[in-house]
Amino acid sequence: MNNAYLDRARKVISDPQVLSIVAAKRARQLALGARPMIKCDSENHLDVAMLEIAEGLLTYEFGVDDVPEAEAAPAPNPLAE
Repeated sequence: MNNAYLDRARKVISDPQVLSIVAAKRARQLALGARPMIKCDSENHLDVAMLEIAEGLLTYEFGVDDVPEAEAAPAPNPLAE
């Protein structure tokens, strides 16, 4: 892994755990055939992911996926009377 790319990516995503997850997920996408969003000298997928993060091409968000309310609520227990 290129330390210069890592240092640049840390300026965008300061939390090391979040940076690790975002970079790993993007590197996996690249390994499975996704096209890079940036030209990178390295063929290492993690380097490409870090450079994409450093350039602000990747974003992330945490939260619950949009799940319909009926699916999100637990089913009633008929034996709990």
